Amino acid sequence: MKFYELTIHEAHQLLKKGEISSKELTLSVIERIQKVEDKVRAYVTINEEEALKNSEEIDNTKDFSTPLSGIPVAIKDNICTYNLRTTCSSKILENFIPPYDATVIKKLKTNNAVIIGKTNMDEFAMGSSTENSAFFPTRNPWDQTRVPGGSSGGSAAAVAADECIYALGSDTGGSIRQPANYCGVVGLKPTYGRVSRYGLVAYASSLDQIGPITKDVTDCAIVLNSICGWDEKDSTSADVPVDDYTKYLVEDVRGLKIGIPKEYMGEGIDEDVKSVVYSTAKLLEKLGAVCEEISLPHTEYALWAYYIIAPAEASSNLARYDGIRYGVRAKNYEDLIDLYKKTRSEGFGAEVKRRIMLGTYALSAGYYDAYYLKAQKVRTLVKRDFDKAFEKYDLILSPVAPSTAFKIGEMVDDPLKMYMSDVCTIPVNMAGLPAISIPVSFSNGLPVGIQLIGKAFDEGTLLKVSYTLEKAVNLEKRKPQLD
Repeated sequence: MKFYELTIHEAHQLLKKGEISSKELTLSVIERIQKVEDKVRAYVTINEEEALKNSEEIDNTKDFSTPLSGIPVAIKDNICTYNLRTTCSSKILENFIPPYDATVIKKLKTNNAVIIGKTNMDEFAMGSSTENSAFFPTRNPWDQTRVPGGSSGGSAAAVAADECIYALGSDTGGSIRQPANYCGVVGLKPTYGRVSRYGLVAYASSLDQIGPITKDVTDCAIVLNSICGWDEKDSTSADVPVDDYTKYLVEDVRGLKIGIPKEYMGEGIDEDVKSVVYSTAKLLEKLGAVCEEISLPHTEYALWAYYIIAPAEASSNLARYDGIRYGVRAKNYEDLIDLYKKTRSEGFGAEVKRRIMLGTYALSAGYYDAYYLKAQKVRTLVKRDFDKAFEKYDLILSPVAPSTAFKIGEMVDDPLKMYMSDVCTIPVNMAGLPAISIPVSFSNGLPVGIQLIGKAFDEGTLLKVSYTLEKAVNLEKRKPQLD
């Protein structure tokens, strides 16, 4: 096996035994990036020089006591990294270099992780395909004519293409799980508040959450151990004890009750995707779980409520990009108002402008009660559906997306159709719950995954069932053909 193909736990064992060095591992990943990056376009910034320097320092200490020590990680480009460019894939932040690290980055550095680069994304995390990047679209490693999903498409594509060992993404309405599904890797959105958002550039503050994208479920548990925990710098951080998630990596689903919501299996979901979900349910039953159809009656309203709430919060959060404090400033302007107008017109892309306008309208005088307040009431109903379901069931099983990865350019001119690609993931963010996407099959050469949704702060059960499925499905070690 080539070093860049290793998982975190495989690399950790080799590093501990002295069979490889962190520099060798990092060089292997850099060489892989040099070889395939022009086909995938996963990175906005590659941190080659600093990564090699850090790996040498770790080798000199010979401290591989933590599972992430000396192992290269890619970071979504909306997570602040000290002295390393953070653009949100937007022209308005094209040359922004943060003066501080996000809390998750501090935690990774404490664990001696090696940051290999910053990954491409939909601008300000607004999109489902990574086509909304201001710089270039990222391509799916399994089929370079298709999207990798979004908004964490760069992170998912980098993991799938072995351009890093693991990555961090952010999830506002499915932006970790959907690209993980399209790229055939594991993606976990933790419970809202489980991972600090300090240093995550905000899109929709009540929905955003950072999480891991990894090659397998074991790696997912390892990364989650490292990034979770209460943070005084984040007012939405939950002061809840952090489990050792690796202790849940056991093959045992006996007695668990799993619901399959009929609303997630209806019109608009490809037959191949439905088939994978139902066959996964049969496998879980064979392993000792109980799977039953359930109803989450307000699901159909979740998508529309989300596209009121998220743009409303975005219009508030993005008001700070005005050409005054930081970021790009328009060069030719007449007065202050003209400066604001030209800076934002030149700096933001079409999708970001669309959502800012939607959000500003929803919050404007005379429309707040009719739109934003009503959407928040719908959000409460969506959460109550999940609460009621979890009174009887341990987990919920569903598709991640209505289809496999779609063609680049296929939905660019139809925003509503693009928004529908998040129909299975958005309700989870509305309710603040944890959910994971794991690959279980292929359809026409493209990965197909399933989504497991858990109770708040019960990531452990998600990981246990995911681990059991991963071992039972035992997908052959297929790799994207990029060489």
